[in-house]
Amino acid sequence: MTNPDQSSIKVHYICQTYVEKKAGREGQGGLKIAKQFEYSTASEAQNRAEREAQSEDCAGADAYMVSEDPNSGEVGSPSFLVRLGNVPEFEDF
Repeated sequence: MTNPDQSSIKVHYICQTYVEKKAGREGQGGLKIAKQFEYSTASEAQNRAEREAQSEDCAGADAYMVSEDPNSGEVGSPSFLVRLGNVPEFEDF
């Protein structure tokens, strides 16, 4: 029998791409999230990031995993599998 109070951590494998945003009135450009895909394995997320990073309109891509506690809704910090091209600093993530 399983204990209903027992926490089962769920792992999400994400590929996230970025595009460069043009400088606005403040004169600051930067990156913005373009696409985000979720996969069932780390290799699927990493392969997608590698393909997306080769796209002409993609500034960069990350593949990462995060753990979620479904009971509390808390999500841990990302653990990067691969970071390609122009991506935000980890502190900006």
